[in-house]
Formats: sequence, structure tokens, C-alpha cells
Amino acid sequence: MAEEYGGDTMFVDVSAINRQGLDELLTAILLTADASLDLRANTEQDPQGVVIEGKLDKGRGPVATVLVQRGTLRQGDSIVAGDAYGRVRSLLDEHGNKLKEALPARPVQVVGLTSVPRAGDTFLVVEEDRVARQIADRRQARIRNAQNASMRKRISLEDLDAALKETRQLNLIIKGDNSGTVEALEEALMKIEVDDDISLRVIHRGVGGITKSDIDLALADDVIVLGFNVRAEGQATELANREGVDVRYYTVIYQAIDEIEAALKGMLKPVYEEVQLGTAEVREVFRVPKIGNVAGSLVRSGTIVRNSKARLMRDGAVVADNLSVESLRRFKDDATEVREGYECGIGLGSFNDIKVDDVIETFEMREIPRT
Repeated sequence: MAEEYGGDTMFVDVSAINRQGLDELLTAILLTADASLDLRANTEQDPQGVVIEGKLDKGRGPVATVLVQRGTLRQGDSIVAGDAYGRVRSLLDEHGNKLKEALPARPVQVVGLTSVPRAGDTFLVVEEDRVARQIADRRQARIRNAQNASMRKRISLEDLDAALKETRQLNLIIKGDNSGTVEALEEALMKIEVDDDISLRVIHRGVGGITKSDIDLALADDVIVLGFNVRAEGQATELANREGVDVRYYTVIYQAIDEIEAALKGMLKPVYEEVQLGTAEVREVFRVPKIGNVAGSLVRSGTIVRNSKARLMRDGAVVADNLSVESLRRFKDDATEVREGYECGIGLGSFNDIKVDDVIETFEMREIPRT
């Protein structure tokens, strides 16, 4: 019930479009927090929080933007953020000014980590650097085990039918200079629609340069490594060149999308359509020793081409399919093709069931270009 009717709930009329009541709403929230809920953070707890963003700075190395949720984060603390660890070398506010400590609800940039954490990772402060390294190593081991487990294919009786169908998959590893870029690139790539039997799978993504461990992971299952605004390190470059791992570097996200889409379309099975070349009516059948029956025919439409595919029609029904025009003659001379209105002799190889008034259709299979 509203306060004006004797209740204890504050009501504020607001309109975001008209910019009405926004200041009153903020004041009401602060009054409620101070007077009724007593919402005060404990600054003496062990610091904990969440990583908002991570990037690889050229001058300062790995930089993580974190939000302190409880406790006080101080310069010199040993910190673990996801699978990254290190000692807080400096704390920076939103203006780039150095801070000695960050209280709860304060976003700060942390410099001093050994690698770039992912957005959404939680961080905590421990007593010693050795403990931080042990926690980070265990987290890295869990991530590697999860990746290896996801790459192993387990087939059950229920999905055996689907597993037996040929499914093509393009595996990717994405590395970038910050987590926001990596997530945006991955989301854009996963929206590419090509065909039902083609799938795209990102088996690993991370922030920072392409390392030897990334190349080792790529060796396991024909993986393409994408680097966005980052490069491969020395050992990683040597290993990739030696093992033939495809490493591609991009600075424009649309270029990466176009090339991956082209690669996916290249994995599609070619689609063919039948194109009729010509038809010929059998006027007489000749028996030629060592060759078999030859159809003396009149070309009714199109062109009869030697070595083209053919089928034999009798009274409108297909008598034989998957035949081939193995020999084609005009009188006594061999011919490459015979056009409409001319007579010719057609040999269909070992197929001899040819009768007068049969119709020979010739055709070819042409690939339909993908759009």
C-alpha cells in the first residue's frame, strides 16, 4: 500500500520517454536503502567479484576490468580470476587514475595477471602467489578435460541412425585482443546459415596471442585457428608451419565472416541437375560383329554428343538408364556430335536390346552453383 494511503511503500511516477520522475526514483531508492534495508557492504571480508571485460594491452599486458562485489581489493593482493592468476600490480579507475584500493561496488582495471580472464569469470584474493597458481592450474585442467570430453564422440543406439548420416563440421579456435570482440565474432559466425548437413563448432575461444597449446588443440581434429588483432607466438608459429595448421589473421570482422561462410559453402556436396542434350528416333537396327547392335537413328531435337549419358525409351517408358553413347557415326565416318535433322548410327556399348521406334535421349549432369 502506498504511503499516502497509510502504507509503507514509496510510489514514484516515472516515464523514461518524457524523462519524468527519474531523479525522484533514484532518491527513493537511496532513502529505502539507507532507512529501511540498511544495505551496507562488509569491507573487511576477503575480496571477491566478477570479471566484466578482459583485454590484452600492448603496453601493460593482460588487463581485466572487474567489479568488486564484497571486501576491499588492494594493490599487491594475490588474485585468481578464472584460469588466470597474478599479483595486483596496479588498480586503475574509469579515468585511468591509479588507486590504492577498491571498495565494494567499485569497477576497476586490474593489471598484473599472467593471462587474460574471460568475461563472467569470478575472481578471489588468496594469501600467497603459490596458492593462486595452484587454483589457476586446477581450473585450467578442468577446462582442458571438458574440452577433450566434448571432442570425443559417443554414439548410442538412439542416435545411431543420425550418426550414420554423413555430417560435415568445421571446427574453429578463436583468439582475440579482448573478450567482447571474441564473443561478437563467435556470435556472428554461429549465425551463418548454409545447409542442414554442415555445422560450425567453436571448440575453444580465448583472449591473447595464439599459443602453442592452441596449436596442439588444433592438431587433434582438423581445426582452423582464427586470430583477431592478435598474432601467434614464436613456438606456436613454428609448430603451425611444421604441422600444416591453418592459422588465419583478421582485423575486420566482416572479412572473417565472409571467408568462413565461403569455406562452409565449399564443404557442401555439389548439387547436379539433368540437362537434356538431344533425342533420336531409332529407324533401323544393325548388327555389327564384335560391337553389337547399332541404332540407325534420326536426330529429332537438340544434338547427340558422343560419350554423353543416355537412356532408352520404348512406348513412353524407360527401358534402360545410365547408358552411354560409346560410338557415333555419320555413314562411315566417326562423328563427335550430330545435330537435329541428320541421320546417324548410335552404339550404346554392351546394351543390345534396341528396337525400331525406340527413342534415345541423351543428357548431361551439370553442377548448380551455390548462392
